[in-house]
Amino acid sequence: MAEPFLIGDAMTGGYGGADILHSCTIAVDKGEIAVIVGPNGAGKSTAMKAVFGMLKLREGQVRLAGEDITALSPQARVAKGMGFVPQTSNIFPSMSVEENLEMGAFIRADDISETMEQIYELFPILRDKRRQAAGELSGGQRQQVAVGRALMTKPTVLMLDEPTAGVSPIVMDELFDRIIEIARTGISILMVEQNARQALNIADKGYVLVQGENRYTDTGAALLADPDVRKSFLGG
Repeated sequence: MAEPFLIGDAMTGGYGGADILHSCTIAVDKGEIAVIVGPNGAGKSTAMKAVFGMLKLREGQVRLAGEDITALSPQARVAKGMGFVPQTSNIFPSMSVEENLEMGAFIRADDISETMEQIYELFPILRDKRRQAAGELSGGQRQQVAVGRALMTKPTVLMLDEPTAGVSPIVMDELFDRIIEIARTGISILMVEQNARQALNIADKGYVLVQGENRYTDTGAALLADPDVRKSFLGG
């Protein structure tokens, strides 16, 4: 069986002396959506940060397109094609929407106008508000800026930490629709999400973490249909 496009393989590590992840494996294939869900304190965001290089692993490996990138810094991983959108502090509030997007293209030396146009087509409201300070936008619009900025590097993998935190159900549905569109262009999506049921609904693959370990791993549809997962993690 071919190896997944991106894999954090048997990751063990944490902050200081204590391990938060215990032989945790997270993977995503090309153009797929993989979702990490689980109770608060399960290590979901820690697993994401480990894959992105923000956490030193004691054991395990991270591989991208077959290459071992475990020792690379987050900046070096961005240069390899990884984009990361943190849950908070993910925009420059005093800069305009357009300036935020331009900041996203910091590693590129080529013409960015075509990518900018693609982002405005994906998020039309950002075109309307491109001269406005990003900090003046609604929560959902700020998330669109953050995702757009990550896409400016033309990543092969887009990692989203709680992309729908604090937004209304309507905005959440819209963001999920855009995430599906992004995946259809061939970009792999790895996402941590509190809204587990809705996230698994759009996921090709789902990981349920408990105390830093893989409790359940399956397709999104199979996890939604699993009575144990439903009872324990999806409210029945």
